[in-house]
Amino acid sequence: MSTILFIGSGHMSEAIISALINNKTYEPQNILVNDIVKSRLDYLHSTYGVTPTGKIVNADIIVLGVRPQDAWRNIVQQLDVKETIIISIIAGVTIAQIKQSLKVDLPVIRTIPNTLTDTGFGYSGIATDENDQAVAKQKSVTQFFKSFGKLEYIDESLLDIFTGYAVAGPNYIYYFYESLVDAGVLVGLPRDMAKRIAIENLHGAASMLQLSQKHPRQLLDINNSPAGVGMHSLYELNNSDFAAGLQRSVKAGVIRTIELGKSSKIE
Repeated sequence: MSTILFIGSGHMSEAIISALINNKTYEPQNILVNDIVKSRLDYLHSTYGVTPTGKIVNADIIVLGVRPQDAWRNIVQQLDVKETIIISIIAGVTIAQIKQSLKVDLPVIRTIPNTLTDTGFGYSGIATDENDQAVAKQKSVTQFFKSFGKLEYIDESLLDIFTGYAVAGPNYIYYFYESLVDAGVLVGLPRDMAKRIAIENLHGAASMLQLSQKHPRQLLDINNSPAGVGMHSLYELNNSDFAAGLQRSVKAGVIRTIELGKSSKIE
């Protein structure tokens, strides 16, 4: 059985560990976790049965799950291992930066992990340099990513955009859902009923887009008659600047991702 080592045990690492175990991609005892916070290691061991380790040891896959401000260069320089694949989830740190810090020649995959890890939905964006493209398609790598969603191979230059749009994407949906539920309560529905209807409509509308393969505008035309309830509702939504506000939110997320990346490059 192959082994995987997580260096850093934050919330994203924990979410991935949980998905790996739930989907039986790895047995708990074959998941090693290294962190400077002992209480965190104790928690992960008691909760998931993973193996804490005080040393950076060899494994088939090593996941770099530390923060960009956590002296990641020193950690990378300790990776005196062979025949391992490095998967980095360190925000803003490039493949070239990691490879320059390595003392040995190892394949490096940089990813922005999907945050919908418990659902099987959502995309993780993964990038490599030209030398490691075949490695990124190895079975062990694809199984790793597919255990918590889908994967999208992208150019590294698109990772910041992918973060602001795809990875932050559930935030926009959560906010829309919350607002839609509040709207139902505003007009008189009990909150529990408004929640059930809103979540059902979200599921149903997403399914309609997938099954029908129609443009959203086509579905809007089907749903709405001249001078009807739906058209009057959409008129007010258009007046609210909804579309432009959402687009500005995505753009702000991308800009902030770029800013964080620049700060991580400061020595």
